[in-house]
Amino acid sequence: MTRVTPFTHPLLLGFDGLEQLLDRVGRLSNDGYPPFNIEQTHSADSAGDGDLHRFRITLAVAGFTRDELAVSVEGNELVIRGKQSEDEDRAYLHRGIAARQFVRVFVLADGLDVIAADLENGLLSIDLVKPEPAQSVRRIEIGPSTGNTRQKVRQLDDTAPEPVSQKSAV
Repeated sequence: MTRVTPFTHPLLLGFDGLEQLLDRVGRLSNDGYPPFNIEQTHSADSAGDGDLHRFRITLAVAGFTRDELAVSVEGNELVIRGKQSEDEDRAYLHRGIAARQFVRVFVLADGLDVIAADLENGLLSIDLVKPEPAQSVRRIEIGPSTGNTRQKVRQLDDTAPEPVSQKSAV
């Protein structure tokens, strides 16, 4: 039996990758640690940046140093990792501050770039920017009815690169 999804509608051509993206987002870690905020920000000179969208992700990473945190962009995913080293010399009577490792993954939209990361007062801030895409209209000429069109499509299919397998979500 064929699986019917909203993305099988005939007017949604080429959106099958979006369905895979939604599946991957659903599998990502939802444990809530570390807590985070996502906000839309404005630059100091907003007059020159009218065509940019700016965002900031802020994670509460109390107790982590810069050396214990790693921020990377892997494909279209922003991955933040934290791992604290255990101090064997300490004997805790009560341990209320979490000291566990974590991996937090955010799926980034096409064109969204990470421009900076900063750690201050236990808050890791990651700034992102997305330029406004240029709006364009392209007119497609309708050519004469010949069999050449199907032959061109077959030639394009023969020269297309092999699809790359998708990596699994963290």
